[in-house]
Amino acid sequence: MDMNAVVGTHDLLFITLDTLRYDVAVELAASGRTPNLGALLPGGQWEARHSPASFTYAAHHAFFAGFLPTPARPGRHPRLFAMRFEGSETTGTDTCVLDAPDLVTGLAGRGYHTVCIGGVGFFNQLNPLGRVLPGLFAESHWSPQLGVREPRSTEHQVALAVARLEALPRERRVFLFINVSALHQPNRHYVPGAREDSRETHAAALEYVDSQLPPLFAALRRRGPAFCILCSDHGTAYGEDGYNGHRLGHPVVWTVPYAEFRLP
Repeated sequence: MDMNAVVGTHDLLFITLDTLRYDVAVELAASGRTPNLGALLPGGQWEARHSPASFTYAAHHAFFAGFLPTPARPGRHPRLFAMRFEGSETTGTDTCVLDAPDLVTGLAGRGYHTVCIGGVGFFNQLNPLGRVLPGLFAESHWSPQLGVREPRSTEHQVALAVARLEALPRERRVFLFINVSALHQPNRHYVPGAREDSRETHAAALEYVDSQLPPLFAALRRRGPAFCILCSDHGTAYGEDGYNGHRLGHPVVWTVPYAEFRLP
């Protein structure tokens, strides 16, 4: 995909499915438990990639600098976006190079209206740390209804995204970023009777997220062509090799699902 032809002609959607494990995403796609995502993913499958970081704050700083998850195979892999700097070995002819300190600022300079719909705590704007990432955007949103403790968080995030897309002129290109919070702990509320988070409740959270996505993609289609990036920022451990959580160097944390596609 030549991103130089995409930027300026397409809306851009970037969704981070916060904390989603690659193995769980692949398992549910293969078993038909995430049909809406399956209909969008190239070939109906997730690509295995390596995250640049093991927790949300660090990963998103890398993402917004143009360092999206790297294909989990040897080689130099050209990037979709890059901020101009000397010595980059992964800037190719199809890479959109921006003269900016970050992706959001660079796209704004290309005429995009930038919108952030936050999810986990690093986007909650309740303190200086929680305002760093949202502060990159022209427009940013967060409320407890969008956060990790709200069982209907994705429903609320999608409804807000649709409302914002419909409020903007179709001729104005939009960069919409959504940090989906439902996969992050606590996710036990997606399995009735569950008393603690587990790989099972993590999977149930992904099924819930999948069920809520169709209105978002319908709204994007109404506006015109869009280029979409869906990925996790990191995985999380549920007891593997004695590890729990993330911000640690285990394969279930570093390996993430990734997909990119054009939405007609």
